[in-house]
Amino acid sequence: MSSVPTYTLNNGVKIPAIGLGGAAGRDEKEKEKAREWFLTALQAGYRHIDVAQIYGTEEALGKAIRESGVPREEIFITTKLPPSHHTRVAESFQESLDNLGLDYVDLYLIHFPFGLAYEKGVNFPTNPDGTPKVVDSPTFVETWADVEKLLDTGKVRAIGVSNFSVKNLEILLKSAKVVPTVNQVELHPYLAQSDLVEYSKSKGIVTTAYTPTGYQTVLSDPTIAELADKYGVSPAQIVLAWHVARGVVAVPKSSNKERQKQNIALPTLEPSDVVRISSLDKGERVCNKPDADGKFFGITKEQLGW
Repeated sequence: MSSVPTYTLNNGVKIPAIGLGGAAGRDEKEKEKAREWFLTALQAGYRHIDVAQIYGTEEALGKAIRESGVPREEIFITTKLPPSHHTRVAESFQESLDNLGLDYVDLYLIHFPFGLAYEKGVNFPTNPDGTPKVVDSPTFVETWADVEKLLDTGKVRAIGVSNFSVKNLEILLKSAKVVPTVNQVELHPYLAQSDLVEYSKSKGIVTTAYTPTGYQTVLSDPTIAELADKYGVSPAQIVLAWHVARGVVAVPKSSNKERQKQNIALPTLEPSDVVRISSLDKGERVCNKPDADGKFFGITKEQLGW
């Protein structure tokens, strides 16, 4: 088993290839429990934790860091700008720092390219008919310009995006002063996103995978099971090793101590096995599925470039 490698972002900052995903359910008790699994992860050796303001777990992470005794500078922390906060980037960023109880974060991402109307205390504002309250302004190009300004504060080491396609990265890069360091997207063997990964590499952008194991939909695949048996590891370890072999960062969520430990002890896959896993791609999303209107959070597949 190999130790977790680190990648160097386009600004020289180093990011561990495996992190712990920090999403929790909507139940407040579950968000509070997140402190426990953040703490066990840090104790197990994780040095990369991925949260977001809309997850409601920033405060729990801050508590876990302080309780762990692990020096802050040894931990890579990612958090994200909520879709409904595109008009208030600086304020929202400071709120995240306050929630975490930290002076800086390592990576700050635009969580979703398209914005929603701002309503205090509401993550996903809706219209009277229940549809997401999407706004046309600011555009993600304008939002990115505000995120770029955060670098001048000295409170963030790197900035990036999430849920961006090749189409929207191309639009962004035409006017960006700072090239995003990271693009975090749903990515697993059933949604390999090879074109996006290769395009991003060509622009110096590291791809991070959320829902990296693809849940049981992917983990129960016969090919994954066969390879898990071959290498003597769990199906999740096989999939995470595949991400690392592709130069992708992965942020699996696990509240189980033993699985947390497994997920940072990965085999080195033979190149032919990497190809076998990649061939499972079927363009299938298991996390962000379209609604009845074929939209994602009120945005069409065409707008997203998905």
